[in-house]
This record gives sequence, structure tokens and C-alpha cells, in this order.
Amino acid sequence: MKKVRGIRGSGAALTSGAALTLLLGACSLAPPLKTPQIPTADAYKEMGPWTQAQPADRLPRDSWWMLYDNAELDGLEKRLIDGNPTLAAAFANYAQARALADQARAGLFPTLDLNASATRNRLSNNQPLRVSSAPPNFTFNSDSFAGSINYELDLWGQIRNEVAAGEANAAATAADLENARLSLIAQLVNDYVQLRSLDRDGAILDQTVQAYARALSLTVQRHDAGIAPGLDVAQAQTQLDAARSQVEQTLAQRALMEHAIAALLGVSASTFSIKPQLVDLKLPQVPTGVPSTLVQRRPDIAGAQRRMIAANANIGVARAAYFPTLNLGAQGGFQSKSASNWLSAPSAFWAIGPNALLSVFDGGLRRAQVAQARAAFDASAANYRGIVVGAFQQVEDSLATLNHLHDAAVEEKAAVDAAQRTLDFSIALYKQGATDYLTVVTSQTALLQTQIEALNLDTLQLTASVNLILALGGGWEDSAPAQNGKTPNAAQNRG
Repeated sequence: MKKVRGIRGSGAALTSGAALTLLLGACSLAPPLKTPQIPTADAYKEMGPWTQAQPADRLPRDSWWMLYDNAELDGLEKRLIDGNPTLAAAFANYAQARALADQARAGLFPTLDLNASATRNRLSNNQPLRVSSAPPNFTFNSDSFAGSINYELDLWGQIRNEVAAGEANAAATAADLENARLSLIAQLVNDYVQLRSLDRDGAILDQTVQAYARALSLTVQRHDAGIAPGLDVAQAQTQLDAARSQVEQTLAQRALMEHAIAALLGVSASTFSIKPQLVDLKLPQVPTGVPSTLVQRRPDIAGAQRRMIAANANIGVARAAYFPTLNLGAQGGFQSKSASNWLSAPSAFWAIGPNALLSVFDGGLRRAQVAQARAAFDASAANYRGIVVGAFQQVEDSLATLNHLHDAAVEEKAAVDAAQRTLDFSIALYKQGATDYLTVVTSQTALLQTQIEALNLDTLQLTASVNLILALGGGWEDSAPAQNGKTPNAAQNRG
């Protein structure tokens, strides 16, 4: 402290202010962060025998769709990451949040301004309090060059809390970007699954149309021979026409799904197509881990947590308004009416000193601002709790769906085999004249329904697996994305 006292004049004021800043540097009016307590079970309730309890690998979030073992899907996902407009907008929002955080951080540093001017001036002859001795139409030059520096002492942590809130909001936006990326990837996987399911439906319907056409030919032959009535021909024709209608309906649904995929990729539906083909997508075994890791993996939970941190910091910002602000400023330069002695010592001027400001009466404004900040924190905490609880529900929903659909698919495949045997028996009996054609029609309808239902159950299982991966946060990494506000992978791909 002897050195501080030994400095004279303006230097002493600046150094004392710096020392005071260091002494109060730890001062912050933001309350301690209180994260809502959410009960977490030791294991998921709806686990099935097919489910891996613990992650078998460390599949990164960037490529979880590779579990479905389809090269075409891999290529589509890469195109989505590069071209999706929603993802581009999310990245722009993240860049905006980072810029806002940088703006807040700039308040931690002093500002330095420079100003230069060279003017020719004329005084009004009718100006108030004009010196009588001044000549009329008096003109003069005024050349100046000056600089100023200002620094706000962050005594109450207002600026630091603004920086903390900006950083937390930027990290939350980064989590939003990762969440948008995860959701869009899952949507594309689901759309691709639906597209290939419609291809399989179309293949079955094509086979059905061929079978119904053969059945119609058989009834026509029997009718022409006088063995079968015209009713049999009409029933066979009805079945065939209905199957052809289903084929066209399936093609319409497939076209809409293809257009949806084009929109996800950010390309025109008029120039995009996926060749119809039968593709067997692998139903992956999804390692769920334990419920406690869910909070660490999901980007929407990470975003909600960081918004809660930002809201808590904003309480400190609002409370700091009750205390005075202290600015240290200094300015100096040269001013002269003639350029010949502009930068000389007699033309120099300077000023230095602190400036304090305290609002004495504001009609309850600051109290209302603090109340608003506290309410905003309560809302963010409730939102965080709601997202976590909803995340557990989504995982349990997907696990239950997969668990029961697995058993349903086994039973439905047995039903398909039984329906096929029933149709074979009914056609054989019809050829022998032992039954009417209504039995054949009923058997045909039952077989088609069970075949379509079996395919639908396979599709629902694939969709449920995608939803489970989405609910788990995508991939099996231990840490949540964008915990410190760094640019996530989607942003790096665009950077």
C-alpha cells in the first residue's frame, strides 16, 4: 500500500480504483444456483430381454444412424447435415448468441476513443452574452486532437453476471443446435424407414395383384364352363380392383415420403428421387445405460440447464442496480486555433477523475426488475424439471413400445403362415367344388391383412428404435454436448 500512497495525482486514483476492483472482484449478487431435484430410478422399468443395459461401445452422436447398416441412409444423412435449411438457421442462431456473449464480455475491459477535428468557425453577431469588444463577423480556426479512456469498476459483479448469462445462453443455443441436428437426423431415419416400408408394401401388393388376377382367370374359366356362377367372377374382380387401388394409394404415400426427404436435404422435390427397392434394415440393439446418464447426454436437457444458469446470473444483474456504478475516466489532447502551434505544450488539455452514479428513487423499477428476474429463474427451473421428466417418459415409452411390438411381431408372423395355409386350402377346395368363392375371398383378405400388418410391425419397431435413440440423446457418449458453449459438430461442419 505504500506504493499506492506514494503515487501522486491522477495515477493514485487509477491505482486505488484497480486495487478496489481486486478487493471486490469476488463480489457477486447472483444467488447460489439451486438445481431442481428430480428422483432418478436405478434402472428403466420397461427393459426387455432384447435390450442391452449398458453401452457396448462408444458410438459417437455424429453417426448413430450407422446402426441400421445402410449405405444409402449414410449418404442421405451427410447430405442433410450439409444442406438442411433448419439446421443452417439453428447455426445462425448459435453464431448470434456467441456474438451477444462477446458483446457482454467487452464490458470487462476499458474503452479507448480517439477524436480529431479541424474546423473553421464564425460567431453570430446576435449571440447571447456576446462580448462587446469582439469584432463583427468574427471567425476563427479550431483544430483539436484528443483521446479518452473509460473503465467501469465491476464492484457488484453486474458485468461479470452479464458475461456469465451470455456464456450460458450461448451454450444453451449450442445445445439447441445439437438438438435440432439430432431431431432432423432422427426424422430422416424415420422417413427413410417409412419409404422402404412402403416399397415392401408395394411389393406385397404387386404379388397380391398377380395372385388375384390368377384367381379371376380361374373363376372366369369355371364360369365359362358352367361350373361357377357370375357372382364368383364379380367377387374376384372386386378383389383385384381393390388390390390395384391399394397399389396406387401406396405409390401416392411413397411419393409424399420421397418429397419429405428431399425437403430435409434442402433440395427441390422435383429433382430428387430414390429408386424403389426392397431393403432389409437391421433392427439394432440399443444400449440404454442407466437413467442417471440420460441427463448428461440429452442436448435439450443441457440447453434447459444452461438457460437456468443464465436466469440465475440475471438475478445478480438486476440486484446490482441497487448499488452505485463507478466509472474511471481520463481524457486529454491538443487544441489550438492555429496549426502552427497545434501540438505544442500550451495547446494541451486533460481531465481525469472518477464518476459515481446512484439512482435514489425509481418508483419501484428496480424491485420489479429483481422480481421479474427471480420469476424468470423459477420458470426456467420448472422448464428444466419438465424436460427431464419428459425425457424419462420418452425413454420408457420407446422401451415399452419395442418390448411389446417384438412379441406382437412374432405372433403376427405366425398369423401370416396360418393365413397362407388357409388360403391354399380354400383354393384347393374351391377347385374341387367343395366350397364357394366367398371362402376364397375371405382367405385372400385375411392373408393380405396379416402380411401388411406384419410389415407394419417391423416398421413400428424400427421407428421405435429411432425414437429410443433420440430419447437417449443420440449415441452413447458420457458427456453432454456443448457444455462450455463451444461450437458443436454441426457448426464445425459449416464453419
